[in-house]
Amino acid sequence: MNADKYQELAMRTRSNFDGRDPLVTAALGLAGEGGEFADMIKKWYDQGHPLNHIELADELGDICWYIALAATAMGYTFSEILEGNIDKLQARYPNGFEVEKSLNRD
Repeated sequence: MNADKYQELAMRTRSNFDGRDPLVTAALGLAGEGGEFADMIKKWYDQGHPLNHIELADELGDICWYIALAATAMGYTFSEILEGNIDKLQARYPNGFEVEKSLNRD
């Protein structure tokens, strides 16, 4: 599935917001889902829990949903968000990741 098709299908499941700003919903959702992902890693890393990749992947899907919501609210396609990120990374690390460039960014 491509990113824009995902966005189209995912946005069929959003609420009508009753006048609320979907960017707020997206920001809170990203924080919550990112926290759930991080909590699973913490429990594995520090508490001896098994690491369930299926559950982690499910959380990543939820994170994608909120990214699609934010992109839609701002008038972007998911592809435009992804392309913009690649452009930024290529400008920052034209030869691939380098520790020196990471430590001394503008």
